[in-house]
Amino acid sequence: MTNGWTGPVLVTGTDTEVGKTVVTAAIAAAAQAAGLRVAVVKPGQTGTATGEPGDVDSVTRLAAPLTGRTLASYPDPLAPLAAARVAELEPLELYTAVDAIREETDKHDLVLVEGAGGLLVPMGLRPSGEPWTVADLAVSLGAPAVVVARAGLGTLNHTALTLEALERRAIPAGVVIGAWPGEPELVHWLNLSDLVPNLLGALPMGAGGMDPGVFRRSAPGWLTPALYGVLDDWRAWAEEIS
Repeated sequence: MTNGWTGPVLVTGTDTEVGKTVVTAAIAAAAQAAGLRVAVVKPGQTGTATGEPGDVDSVTRLAAPLTGRTLASYPDPLAPLAAARVAELEPLELYTAVDAIREETDKHDLVLVEGAGGLLVPMGLRPSGEPWTVADLAVSLGAPAVVVARAGLGTLNHTALTLEALERRAIPAGVVIGAWPGEPELVHWLNLSDLVPNLLGALPMGAGGMDPGVFRRSAPGWLTPALYGVLDDWRAWAEEIS
């Protein structure tokens, strides 16, 4: 993966709250710094009852992509399909999402599609009435996937399961660590060593709280060239961090 990914690219995670939104913003910032036209699409946003900004709003604040778009929003902080049912709202249909993302792909060089939770979370319904997942969306789009993972204990199993599920569907994938601690412990270094063969980047803990200008200037240093960054030597990175 020496060349940067283009077209639709899925950003998923090993779980919820692993840093998908900030990683999406970092990729958007790095790609735009490289001269690409970038769109960010959130198929299903949940937990909007509190009135807090959604994930696309957060990405827009940090990275200012050319386009930010949310396809469906639901008030309860649940998986999108469950949130639609609880709120008695229409669930998002798979091909409605596919068509919307392809529409943005026609107008942009890179379209980052941020999922909800993990890879197999139910997102909405197919025309047949069967649930669809983020993995199904990636297959329908022919899109590669960025898997956002934790740095600490438990991440190797969750990451391996997610990568295996993607490989079974013939979806190319790489991993970004969502929040690398300021004072890493032995478990973090050992996990890093195991993840390096699939690793496309690592964001510092607290990156989402940075000043947007600092965030945009810093983002390429957190990512490898596949994601429009400049990080090409993990050994040098580890020595600098430590």
